[in-house]
Order: sequence, then C-alpha cells, then structure tokens
Amino acid sequence: MTVFLTPDGEPFFGGTYYPPEPRHGMPAFQQVLAAVAEAYRTQREDVSRQAKALVDALRRSSEQSPSREPLTEELLTGAVRALRGQYDPQWGGFGRAPKFPPASTIEFLLRRGAFDMALGTLDGMRTGGMYDLIGGGFHRYSVDGQWLVPHFEKMLYDNALLIPAYLHAWLLTGESSYRGIVEETVDYCLRELRLEGGGFASAQDADTDGVEGLTFTWTPEEVPRAELLQPFEHGRYIVRGRLTHEERSALLAVRETRAQPLRDDKAIAAWNGLMLAALAEAGRHLERPDWLDAARELAEFLLGPLSDGERLHRTWRDGVAKGTGYLEDYANVAHGLYELHVATGDARWLLESRRLALLAVELFGDDERGAFFLTPADGEQLVAPRKDLDDNPTPSGNSMLAFVLLRLARLWGDDDLERRAVGVLRLIRDAIPRVPSAFGWALCALDLHLSPPREIAVVGNPGSEVARAALRGYDPNAVVAFGPAAEVPLLEGKTLVDGRPAVYVCERFACRAPVTDPAELADR
Repeated sequence: MTVFLTPDGEPFFGGTYYPPEPRHGMPAFQQVLAAVAEAYRTQREDVSRQAKALVDALRRSSEQSPSREPLTEELLTGAVRALRGQYDPQWGGFGRAPKFPPASTIEFLLRRGAFDMALGTLDGMRTGGMYDLIGGGFHRYSVDGQWLVPHFEKMLYDNALLIPAYLHAWLLTGESSYRGIVEETVDYCLRELRLEGGGFASAQDADTDGVEGLTFTWTPEEVPRAELLQPFEHGRYIVRGRLTHEERSALLAVRETRAQPLRDDKAIAAWNGLMLAALAEAGRHLERPDWLDAARELAEFLLGPLSDGERLHRTWRDGVAKGTGYLEDYANVAHGLYELHVATGDARWLLESRRLALLAVELFGDDERGAFFLTPADGEQLVAPRKDLDDNPTPSGNSMLAFVLLRLARLWGDDDLERRAVGVLRLIRDAIPRVPSAFGWALCALDLHLSPPREIAVVGNPGSEVARAALRGYDPNAVVAFGPAAEVPLLEGKTLVDGRPAVYVCERFACRAPVTDPAELADR
C-alpha cells in the first residue's frame, strides 16, 4: 500500500496499487507522485484538513466500546443465514467479481455444517484458472465470477489458509480430490516458496518479463486437448478442466523451461505462522513425516532468525531480520506452534505457543476497552492506535489471538485468558450480523467459545494407535495436549497406564477413565 504522510506522520492520501503505466482507468505511479506533490505545494490547507479528517476517523475506530449484548448461538446461525443470501450457487463464492478466496468463511461454514456453500466454493476454486492445475497452488483472486481468469500473483498466506480448508473438506467427505489439492498445494509451497533455513517467501509475481500471466498461460499448440483451453488475452489461454497425471507432468515440464516470475523472498512472521499450522495439520492427517520435518524446521526459523530470543521480528530477508512484530505475527505463530504440538506431541511447541500468546496480551492488550492493538505499547508511536478486526484476506490478529487464547484457556483452566478472548468477540459482536463475511475467523472463535468444552489429554507417543484414533477425523472444537508435561494443568497427574499410551477425554478438567484401546474411543 502506498500512503502519503505529512511531516508529522499524518496520512492524507493513499491507495493499494498504482501500476507503472496507466491501466484499467488507474493512473501510473509517476502520475500519482506528480499530482500529490503539486497538491502539497499548492493546496496545503486542503491537505491538512484531509489529514486531520483521516486521523480523527482512525482514532474513532480504535475507541469502539464492547457490546453489552450477549454472545449467543443466534449470532452463528444468523451469520450462516446472511452468508446464504450472498452466496453464488452457480460458481461458488460470495458476491460478484472480483472474487477472492474466502478461506476463513469456508472454515466457519464447515464447522456449522453448511456444506453446500463451503464445498461449492472449494469446488468452484479448484476447477482451474484461479487454481493452478499444472503447478499446484492458488493465484491471488479471480477477476470474474467463475474463478477463471486470475490475477496471477501467488501469495503464501492464501495457500497457507486454503490447505487446511481443503484438508478439512477431505476429512469430512472422504473425497480424494480435496486431498489431492492439499498435496499439490503443499508441494507447490515447498518447491517454489521455501527459503534456505526453513522459512517461506511471501509471494510469487504475476508478471514474467513485464507480461501478466506469461509463465502460466498457453498457446493451443502446447496443450494436448483443445477442450482444456479457455481464452485469456494476446492469443494465450488458461487451462481449465481435469488433467491426467501424464498431462499435468508433461505441461509442468514444459512450463519449467520458461522464464519464471520473480519471487518476493522476504519472510513475514505472520504468514509463516499460517504456513506452519498448515504443514503441521496436513502432515499429521496425511501421515507425511517429510512435511512434519519441514514444519519443525519452520518453527525453528520463526523462533530463531525471526526472533530476538523473546520477541518476534516482522520480516527476514537475506539473513537480516527487521521490524517489530505486530499482533498478527504473535497470534499466527502461536497458532502454528499449537498445531505443531498436536502433530508431534513435543511439549516444547505448546509451551512456546503459550509464551508468545501471553507476551501478545502484555504487548498489545487494551485493558480499557478490550481486544488488542495492532502495534505494541512500547513500539513506534503512531498518530492513532489501531485495532485490526477484519478477517480479509487473512484472519485479523484479534480474531486469531482470541482463537489461540480460547484453546490455551481450556488447556490451562485459565479464566483470564478466556476473558481476554471474549473481549475481542464483544468488540465486534454488533458488526457480525451486518457483515459476517468480514469476520469469518472471529466466527470460528465464537463457535469454539460457545461449544461444549472437550479436552483431550494424550500421554505417550503421538504415533501410537490410541493417540491416532483419538485425533482422527475433524473435531475443530476439541483442544489437545500431549504429555507427560507437568507444566500443563490438563496433563497434571496423568500417566501411562500399565506402561501403555493412554487418552483422557475431559470436560472442564473432569476426565473419564483413561483409554488404551483404540476401539474404546468410538463412542467418546
């Protein structure tokens, strides 16, 4: 994003993207620079008024008070109902073009059993165009309503969020094609975005040699079947349809001989935290030890080069970490570390998840109105403090931290962590019915908050049959801890049974008798 500031740091003009040359009604960046410079020289009073108005609006947005209305099941059912009114039953997705991948909303709909909308959107996106049928992975968004013609940039965060969405669809339906999307997308991320040291690059460009989509589009002579081709521009085509394994491999081999788009090789902590969660959960369910190894290496990268030993940095590039970590960095990395704990059984990752979550509460918490600021209290002083609450395109730091705190609260029996999480939900409670599509991940957190507590304590090897049986399938509101680990209250006093791994199924720390036989878990 480009934002122009006064010398006092007050914004007066900005935009998300300006092309190098005029395009689609947008001025070129050089034209914007010249116009802003002229306005600042000749219309200084107008600029000052605009800056004051923007700063006042920013300050008002951060002074929102929590709702006094209750958090109820009706918020969840009402959100599903409202989303149904926006749903495109023909192509999937919500609203009109352009269409962005609504990963957080899909996760909420899967939780609520609204499979027609969730699976319809997943199916629409995976048919080709928006999804790269040849190399795997998702492009940034579709310029049309059919998920056909994409903006060809590939973002780490989109792929990191869509891997779990398709994974959960596979777990719920058993449909192998969803599993195939998971495998292809993880393979893409490991092949194209992974950096030396275990982190992941931010993005892959849309352009090659200045031409949008040049690497990813085709001529009729290059593709084995004409019915696979959909027109793009400049005599080139997009592949859409079902490819055989042989066709996919042959086309990928051809594509790899072309000039490739540049890669933004900056590693961002928050986006890598999302990728850590995706690798860990997908590696666990698909039984891919190589993915779990990559997840462990990524965790070491986040807690090593992207950290000063206590706090997270924002970015890392070419061996240099920079910037103060934002709220979403702490929230997403804590989320990823929790998922890595569940996947590996290593207590270290759970304890690190909690450490970062508690540090986030300390650094970003608003004790007066609830929820969390974007930047730390001892960080750079901005013209107005800001709370990021919108879950598009990624979960907001507030929504994700609320989600993490609710999980940790159930493992530690910590009412204060739950209160902090609920503070986020109360702040956005009245906005949810108006625009539920803006709060997909917050709705997931609310669903967790309102669900009956279900804690699963596993003592012993995560690879044991009883542990695998306990964690098989899709159970999004269960929280899990592996032991023995005396530092985790849920695990206190829980041991192996006759030397065998054991699973304890609990509700608010009231636990049933331990189970060592996988067959006994069927009714629990």
